[in-house]
Amino acid sequence: MKFRRIAAVAAGALAAPIMVMALPSSPAFAHGYVSSPPSRQAQCAKGVVRCGAIKYEPQSVEGPKGQRNCHGDDRRWAELSDDSKGWKVTNVGRNATFKWTFTARHRTASYEYYVGGNRVAYFNGNNQAPGATITHNVTLPAGQQKVLAIWNIGDTSNAFYACIDVNVQ
Repeated sequence: MKFRRIAAVAAGALAAPIMVMALPSSPAFAHGYVSSPPSRQAQCAKGVVRCGAIKYEPQSVEGPKGQRNCHGDDRRWAELSDDSKGWKVTNVGRNATFKWTFTARHRTASYEYYVGGNRVAYFNGNNQAPGATITHNVTLPAGQQKVLAIWNIGDTSNAFYACIDVNVQ
């Protein structure tokens, strides 16, 4: 009887790591995106624009630092770089406020904002973890613009990416 109990415990201990490896992974509850004005992934999450899997993971547009596209060079989110998809354009003033919403708070190297390939704003993150949200005031050129917002992580080689379509008045 005692031998059976020991054998059962040993079998369970050996099987547990294999079972954990075999289980499907759930989406990462990680990271962050621009929620206001609504970024492309925020529009997907709210059903404003029909999208694929990004609808369920707007916070997950992560890729290597240095990308200059809306999908962070991750093919799963490539539709975010499709300018013909019918993204809602938000009216903003020349000094627009961008709000990041975080679901996991990484130490932050910096935030960058680009329009037409030109950096229009830079904010040092001082290698600190942000709160649940953070806002930046950014001066933008007039007209309809696609703003690329980048959150450069301080403790990894990755960044998070969001594109926001605005009409600067």
